[in-house]
Amino acid sequence: MTNSQKNISIAISWCLAWGDERTPQFDLPVLQQMRQDLITGKDAPEQVQELVKQVEKLQGIDEKYFPRTLDELKSDYPELWNQNTRIGLVYGGATKIKQYVFESSKLPDIRGGSALLDRINLVDLPAFFKCETHQDYPQCQRAKDYCENEVRTEWLDKPENFPELSQALIPELIIYSTGGNILAFCPAAFVDDLANAIEKRYTEETLTANSCAVGDTFKLLEIKFGLLPNVIDDDTFWLEKYSKNLKNPLIEAYFEQADTSPEEAFKERKNFNELAGRLASLFNQRRNGNILAGKDRPLRCYPPMFETHPYIIRDEGDRRSAVMQAKELPNAPWFSEASARKRLVGQISKREKTSQSWYYDAGFSWTPGSQEAVETWVNKFEAFQHTTPHRYYGKVRAENIHPSRVKEAISVREIGDASKPKGFVAYIYADGNNMGGYIQKKIKNPETYQKFSRDIFDATEQSVYVALTEHLEPHKLSPHLQAERNSKDEVWIHPFEILTIGGDDVMLIVPADKALAIAKTIGEEFEKILLKKGTRYEINESYDFKSIHRYQDKEHTSPSKQCVLSMSTGVLITAEDTPIYYAEKLTNQLLKSAKKQAKELKKHGYYGGTVDFLVMKSVTMISSNINEFRANGLTKTVNRQQKLKLYAAPYTLHELGGLLATAKALKDAEFPKSQLYQIRSWLEQSKQTAMLNYLYFRARLSNKSSQDLLRKQFEDAWCKPKNPNNTGNLAPWMSLKEETDKPEDTVTYETIWRELVDLYPFIEDSKNKPNPAKSEEGVLQ
Repeated sequence: MTNSQKNISIAISWCLAWGDERTPQFDLPVLQQMRQDLITGKDAPEQVQELVKQVEKLQGIDEKYFPRTLDELKSDYPELWNQNTRIGLVYGGATKIKQYVFESSKLPDIRGGSALLDRINLVDLPAFFKCETHQDYPQCQRAKDYCENEVRTEWLDKPENFPELSQALIPELIIYSTGGNILAFCPAAFVDDLANAIEKRYTEETLTANSCAVGDTFKLLEIKFGLLPNVIDDDTFWLEKYSKNLKNPLIEAYFEQADTSPEEAFKERKNFNELAGRLASLFNQRRNGNILAGKDRPLRCYPPMFETHPYIIRDEGDRRSAVMQAKELPNAPWFSEASARKRLVGQISKREKTSQSWYYDAGFSWTPGSQEAVETWVNKFEAFQHTTPHRYYGKVRAENIHPSRVKEAISVREIGDASKPKGFVAYIYADGNNMGGYIQKKIKNPETYQKFSRDIFDATEQSVYVALTEHLEPHKLSPHLQAERNSKDEVWIHPFEILTIGGDDVMLIVPADKALAIAKTIGEEFEKILLKKGTRYEINESYDFKSIHRYQDKEHTSPSKQCVLSMSTGVLITAEDTPIYYAEKLTNQLLKSAKKQAKELKKHGYYGGTVDFLVMKSVTMISSNINEFRANGLTKTVNRQQKLKLYAAPYTLHELGGLLATAKALKDAEFPKSQLYQIRSWLEQSKQTAMLNYLYFRARLSNKSSQDLLRKQFEDAWCKPKNPNNTGNLAPWMSLKEETDKPEDTVTYETIWRELVDLYPFIEDSKNKPNPAKSEEGVLQ
C-alpha cells in the first residue's frame, strides 16, 4: 500500500468512525487510537474494526470492475451499499488572485500579497488539520508554534469562530492543498463549518481577497463509482438507460469524450472525479453569488467593501481610503490597512532589515505570523541549492563571498541591473497544458488525485529552480543601486523574483537577456521530471517532426514517447519601469496565445510545450492587445493576395532553442546592425524585395565562415521550401506548412527576422567567433 492509499484509507475510516453528528459516535481517544494503529499497520480497536474492514474492501475493489447494473453493484457489495454514514468533501480557495496580488503597481506590495496568499494556502488551512504533526507538510512543521497557537488556539477554536472543528480534523483528510486551493474529506456534520472557516480565514487575513469554499456529503460507494441514487427503480439512470439516450444533448455534453466509445466514456465519468466535478459546479455557483439549495450559509454575493471619499487621500493602489502614512519607508507611502498588511508581509518575506515599527506604531492589531510561516520561494530556492549539486554560487565563492551574503532583490530595477543591456526585465507566466483532459481520463480515485497534485507541484517547483540555477548567478549591484540600500559594502542579490508557484502555474520576473532560455528550460524540465515519476505520464505517440517544428536540424527527430502534460509560457521582455499591472496583462495574453498554439499542435500528435514572447521597448508600443497589434501592424497583404506575417511566434520548445541558436549565429556572423534593421524595414514591401536584399548583404560578409554559419543556422534550418523537390530557400521567409497546397501567390509567408532583430541586443557574444571583432565598416566588402 502506497502512502497515498494509506492516507486515504485513514481519512475515510475517520469519517465513518466519527459518524453523521457533531459529536463522534465513538469516544475521541478510540478514533485517535484507530488512526495511530492504521499508520503503524496494527489492528484497529475492536469497536471500529468493522468500519475499517469496509474501507479495506472499498479500496480493494479491482480497477477493472464496473457493474452493468446497480443491482449488480448492490448484490456484489451489500455491506458497502447499506453503509448509511455519509462522508464530507470540501473544496475551496482563493479566487481572482491576480486582482488581489496586482492591485498595486509596487513590487513590495505585489510580493507581500502573493506571500500572504501562499501562507494561508500552504500553512493556515493545513493547520486546521494539525498538519504540523505530519511529515508531508514540512513548512507547517517548521512553523509548528504558529500553527498550534496563532491559527488554532487564537483563531479557529475561539467561540465566535469554529470551536468544535479542529478536533474533527486530522492531516490525512487533506487530498491536496496546493495551487491556491484545497480539497479535503471531513466528517459530514462539519462540511459547512470547514467551508465557512476557509472563506473566513482568507477574508480576515487579507481583508480584500476573494475566496470561495463549498462542500457536500456522499455515500461510501460514491467514492469509487461516482454519484449514485439512494433508491433503485425502473427510472434509475445507469449504463442501460444511458445507452438509450446517447443523442440527448445534455447527456452527450456530460459524458461524451473524443476518441472514446460511449460505454468507456460512461465508465470514465462514473468515479471520484464526478464528485470533484460536483463540487466544482457548486464552487462556480457560489463564486457567482448564488444561494446553494439546502445550505444555510452566509451569503457570498457581497464582497468586502471599504468606504472611500473624494476628498480623502487614498492608498498606493488608489482603491481605498488611506488610514496611515509610513514616513519611515522610502517615499513615505500612504496605506489602507489592507495594503499595509501586504507591505508588512512583503518585508518579512524578503527578510528586509527596514524597521517594521511603522506598522505597529499605527495601532494595527493584526500580526502577520512567524518568519517560518511567511516563507518565500527564494528561501526554498536557497534550500534547493544546499540539497542539489549545482554551481549557482560559483561566482560569489570565486570572490570569497559566502552564499549567505546574497540577498533578495527588493525592486524590479535591481533585477534589470543584472540584464545585458541593463535596464530590461522579463515577465514569465507559465501554465500547464492538458491538465483537465488528463484528470478526466486518468484520475479515478482520491489516491491518484493526491499523488497527481503532489507530482505536478513538485515538477513545477523543481523545474523553476533548475532553470534559474542553470541560467542565472548572483549579481553584484551597480554602485547607484548599492547606494539606494544605504550599504557601504558590495551588495550581491538573487537576480530574479518568484511571484508565485501555484500548482501548475508560475509567475517570474527575471533579467531580460536570460528570459527565453529560462522559459525553455522550465518547459523541458517540467516534462523530464514528470517522465521520471513513472509511465503514468507517458504517451507512446510520435509525430511528424518536420510538419510540427519549423526549425530543422539533423540532430533531432521525433521522439518515440512524449510526456502527456506540458507547459505553455508567455514571456514579455520590457523596460524595468514598465508598470507591473500592465506587464502582467500583456504576459497573460501571450500565455493564452501559446496555449492556443499548443492545443492546435496537439491535434497533430505534439504534446510538448509552447512559448510566445514579445519584446516591448516602449509602453506606447501596444495600444490595444497583442492579437490586434499583430493582426493590424505585423500582417501585410501584398497585391491583395499574398499575405506576409512579420512574426513567427508562438514557438515550440524545440523552435525556441533554434531561434536562440540562430540569434547567436547572427551575432557571431557580425551582421551589421544597420543592415539588420534595414532588412526588417524591407519585409513590409514584398517577399522578393526582402529576399533579394538579405542575400545581397549576406554575400557581402567578408568572412566565408560567417556566411556558412548564417547559411547553416538560418537559411537551411528555417527557410527551406516545404516542397521537397525545391532545393533553394526562401530566406528570410518561411511558408506556412498548412498552406503548401495553395497557389504560390496566395500562400502566407512568415519570418523570424523581426524577432531576431528584437532579440539581438539581448544575445551574448560567443566566445568562439568565426572571426575577430571588427568595426561595422570593416565587415562588408
